[in-house]
Amino acid sequence: MKKALITGVTGQDGSYLSEFLLNKNYIVYGIKRKSSSLNTDRIDHIYSNNKFKNKFFLIYGDLTDVNSISSIISKIKPDEIYNLAAQSHVGVSFELPYYTAQVNAIGTLNILEAIRANELQSKTRFYQASTSELFGEIQDKKQSEKTKFYPKSPYATSKLFGYWITKNYRESYNMHASNGILFNHESPRRGETFVTRKITRGISKIILGIEDHIKLGNIYSLRDWGHARDYVEMCWKIVQHKKADDFIVATGKQHTVKIFIEKCFKYLDIKIKWSGSGINETATIVKYDQDRYPNLKKNMKVIKIDKKYFRPNEVENLIGDFSKSKKTLNWKPKTSINDLIKEMIDSDMSESKKLLK
Repeated sequence: MKKALITGVTGQDGSYLSEFLLNKNYIVYGIKRKSSSLNTDRIDHIYSNNKFKNKFFLIYGDLTDVNSISSIISKIKPDEIYNLAAQSHVGVSFELPYYTAQVNAIGTLNILEAIRANELQSKTRFYQASTSELFGEIQDKKQSEKTKFYPKSPYATSKLFGYWITKNYRESYNMHASNGILFNHESPRRGETFVTRKITRGISKIILGIEDHIKLGNIYSLRDWGHARDYVEMCWKIVQHKKADDFIVATGKQHTVKIFIEKCFKYLDIKIKWSGSGINETATIVKYDQDRYPNLKKNMKVIKIDKKYFRPNEVENLIGDFSKSKKTLNWKPKTSINDLIKEMIDSDMSESKKLLK
């Protein structure tokens, strides 16, 4: 029975990956930070499932403390390590660049060095969660494993170190250490400050009369959106591959934030109309079923632009070329953007209704 160690286990990807590995009969250890507040809501259902009793364990640890990480790895001696932990919010990275670098860059180095120091190079396979934000300033129409990097945020820059140090340890110490360059991936478990979840959660609250509008930044950014559940399967496939390598994980399709918003309202059979431009652009409700949505009003401005949500340095256009992943590992995304939106809206409607009780 294989043992896997997951950093960032309480996050979106960590929760989906834990489920995936447990269903493949792994023993899963997850590292979580010591916190005064509870942050295990994404994995509580796993922890309480008798099916996974004695197979799923949470351990306190700190990526920025090499002794903490080395001690954990030394005791568990995992067959696979998935480094999913990060300060992953691009906007926050401009406010907390030092902390972002400590977790995302030095944290990755600490894991790799712990594997080497404990002489587990031939046993432990390592996966580094990399990001499409590495590409930043667009060099190619579609970004592939050969596209040059041009990071445009402290987050992306810290992740670039993680990417290259993973390759460096692979080549220097013959480690099975791989990078998965994941493009945007969403789900009902996505953090509430990320734009897709902010939209689906906000729309749910508007429909229920809890809020009357959502404030957003740049709605013309183009993104390649997939489902986190699909992407963690690819993370596992990368680790199982006989040769350590780097892979793009994407859908090969892109949409603006504005189109994402429109698709959300379309799923709910609500028609909106855009007007204005720049920071004065708004979306107004023009048609809806009054019996179904009694809290809505015609001409209600539900989307507004606020300049405080614009990043100091914007990444405008991301779309991934996952042909290598498809050819080498026989992987392709299963969930369409419409199905993703349906799942997120339905989940957030259910969660928002709890606020009214």
